[in-house]
Order: sequence, then C-alpha cells, then structure tokens
Amino acid sequence: MEKHITQYQTVHFNLNGKDVEKNVDVRASLTDMLRNDFSLHSVKKGCEVGECGACNVIIDGETFNSCIYLAVWAEGKHVRTLESLTGPNGELSDIQQAFVEEAAIQCGFCTPGFIMTAVEILESGKDYTDDELRKLLSGHLCRCTGYENILRAVKSAIRKTQARRREAAQEP
Repeated sequence: MEKHITQYQTVHFNLNGKDVEKNVDVRASLTDMLRNDFSLHSVKKGCEVGECGACNVIIDGETFNSCIYLAVWAEGKHVRTLESLTGPNGELSDIQQAFVEEAAIQCGFCTPGFIMTAVEILESGKDYTDDELRKLLSGHLCRCTGYENILRAVKSAIRKTQARRREAAQEP
C-alpha cells in the first residue's frame, strides 16, 4: 500500500495584526510565503541558511530567521514584519526613526532584519549593556559596516522607549 503525502497545507495565522490563511507547499520557507504570497518585501532573501539575519521576523514575540522556518510552522502564530511598525498615517516607529537619525541605514538590505531584532529588544523592557546589545545584534551581517551606527540607533530607541514608559507610569 502506497502512502500518500500531501504536498500542500492550509496555514492559518495572524500576520501584522490580521488573521490570514494561505495554502502553501509544505517545503516552503516562511520567507518565501511572506514575499511571494503576501508581497512583504521587507523580508529579505539573503543567505537562506539562517546566517545573515536579513529575513528576521517576530513570531509570538521572538525573532526568527524566516528562511529556515517552514511556512507551515506559522500555524496559529502571530507573525510580524517591518510593515507592522508603520503608523496609520505612514509615520515611522521610534526604532525606525532612530535608524534614520543615527544614519544607521546605508544600502538598507540588512535594515529590516536589524529593526525586527531591535523591536524584540525594545519590547523586552530590559536594560542592556553595550556588550549585551552587540551580542543580541550579532546574528546580522551588514556589508556596509554600519554596526556602530546601528548600535547607537538601538540605544537611542531604548532611551526614548524607557522615557515614554516612565511618563506613562507617572500619569494618574
């Protein structure tokens, strides 16, 4: 008796705040599904082996290299890409603005992945030393060698986020 293996599967998940479903090849990466089926081109195809961080997305609050994450594994998950950060009128988030202000964008290829990792860092609410931040950001490759500007941008966004949290805590 021959065993039949289904090549396609329907995946239901939340993408940037909206519930979606997609029929995907069970071998497809999350990168491919996000780019090809949802036209989310902030998810970059870099090394495709989980080494460069260009494809980073946030899944249930944690960053993942979407190139080595199967699309079918997104079932029931909350997936966020860079597109989720833009405000309703196109305004930049604090971390995106910090990247602009600190000149942390050169060619821009690595930027979305770095920003998604920075979002995870910001949302943790923790204080980090420079060495800890460098380690957290170390899963990304920047060919333009903008690492110091990127570190400054993340630190700037952390300061702004912490100040906003302090202000909110003081409000009656």
